[in-house]
Amino acid sequence: MTKFSDLNLNPKVLKAISEAGYETPTPIQAGAIPSALEGRDVLGIAQTGTGKTASFTLPMLSLLARGRARARMPRSLVLCPTRELAAQVAENFDTYSKYLKLTKALLIGGVSFKEQEAIIDKGVDVLIATPGRLLDHFERGKLILSDVKVMVVDEADRMLDMGFIPDIERIFGLTPFTRQTLFFSATMAPEIERITNTFLSNPERVEVARQATASETIEQGVVMFKASRRDREGSEKRKVLRALIDGEGDACSNAIIFCNRKTDVDICAKSLKKYGYDAAPIHGDLDQSQRTKTLESFRNGELRILVASDVAARGLDVPSVSHVFNFDVPGHAEDYVHRIGRTGRAGREGKAFTICNPRDEKAFEAVEALIQKEIPRVENPVKPEPRKARKPKEETSKKAEEKPNVVEALEMPAQEEPRGRSNRGRGRGRHDRRDDNRVVGMGDHLPSFIALSFEERRDAENAAG
Repeated sequence: MTKFSDLNLNPKVLKAISEAGYETPTPIQAGAIPSALEGRDVLGIAQTGTGKTASFTLPMLSLLARGRARARMPRSLVLCPTRELAAQVAENFDTYSKYLKLTKALLIGGVSFKEQEAIIDKGVDVLIATPGRLLDHFERGKLILSDVKVMVVDEADRMLDMGFIPDIERIFGLTPFTRQTLFFSATMAPEIERITNTFLSNPERVEVARQATASETIEQGVVMFKASRRDREGSEKRKVLRALIDGEGDACSNAIIFCNRKTDVDICAKSLKKYGYDAAPIHGDLDQSQRTKTLESFRNGELRILVASDVAARGLDVPSVSHVFNFDVPGHAEDYVHRIGRTGRAGREGKAFTICNPRDEKAFEAVEALIQKEIPRVENPVKPEPRKARKPKEETSKKAEEKPNVVEALEMPAQEEPRGRSNRGRGRGRHDRRDDNRVVGMGDHLPSFIALSFEERRDAENAAG
C-alpha cells in the first residue's frame, strides 16, 4: 500500500502530514501527486470529499519550498468557485506549510480591498481566490500574474454551473504559457473538456470512480408530501420538516437542511427560529463576515441547525453532523449523494431525510437510479387535519325551501289592486311592502316612474278589451 512517505514530498511537508494524522493517501492523491511533482499538467476527475485539496496542496508546497515571491506577483494561483471553499483551501495550506516559510493571500468577496492589497504588496507565494475578486484586483492594477508558476482550478464543474468559465479563460490568458496547470473537476462537461484541451499540455489524467453510492452508515428516508392546497404548500412543508426534527429528539444533535433556492433558505431559517429552533442560514448572498461567523458557530457546536444552499455548503468539511434534511429534492442526482455525505463520515452513523413534492418525483427517481437503491418511504409525521363534517342534505333542502327563489319571485304575478284606485304618480309606501312578503325583482322598493310605463300600457290594453 502506498504511503505519503513514498511520494517524494518535501520532508517538512511530510512532517506536517504526519502530525495531522495522515499516513495513507487517497486514490486521487496517490495518482495526482507524483505527476504534479514531476512538473506535468494534471487533470483530476473525482467527486468532492475524496481528498482533492491535498492532491494539489502537497505538491505545490514542495515545489514552492525554494524561492521567494516579489511584490504583487504571486508564484502560484488557486481558483475556487465559492468563498467557503477558498477559505477551506487556505486552511489546508496553513496545516501543511507550518514548517515552511511560505506566505499566502486569500482574495474573496466581502473582505476589505485595502487589507488584501496590503498583503499582496508584500509578496505572496500562494494566492487563493475566487475569479471575480481576482479580476477586480487585476483591473485596479494591484496584481500581476506574469510570475505564476503553478495554477490550480478547483471544482471546475461548480464554476461551470455558476457561470465562471469566461472569467477562468480570461485569467488563463493573463498567466504565463509555461506555467504548470492542475485541473480538478467532479464531471467532464464539454465546456470543461474544451478548456483542458486549450490550456493543458499533455496532462496526466487521473480519474477516480465517481461517488454514486451513499455510505452504508447513513440511514435514508423520504416523505412523499402533498399539500392540501397550493397556497399552503410552503407552510405545510415546513411543518413536516419541524415534525421530522422533533421525531428524532436528542439523537438530532446538529443538522444541515438543504434548500434549492436562496429565498427558501432564508424563509426556512426564519420559520425555524420563530418556532424556537436554533437555526441560521448560509448562502451566497449573505455578507462574508456573517457566513464565516455562522459556519464557525456550527463547527464549534454553538449552532444546532444550519440551513444552506448547495453552492454555499459544497465541499465544506464539517465533522460529526448527525442529520441531513433535504427540504427540496436536488435538481442534479449527484448533489443528493453529496448532501447526505455531510453525515455518516469517518464510520459514524447518520440519518438523511428528504421531503418530496409530486412535481419533484421525477428528480427523486433519478436519485434512486443513481444510487441503485430504493430509498425507504417514511410516513408523514404530520397527520392531516380532519375536514369539517358537511350538514345533512335534508337540512340543506329545508333551508332552500324556506328561502324563495329570486327567479320564481320575479315571475310571480303582481297583486291586483281594487278597481277605481290608481298608483299613478306615486310609489308604494312602507305599509304596502310590509303586507307583501314576496321578493320584488329590484328589492323592496320600486320607484313609481319605472312602473309608470307598464301601468299606462295595462290601462290601454284594458280599454281596448
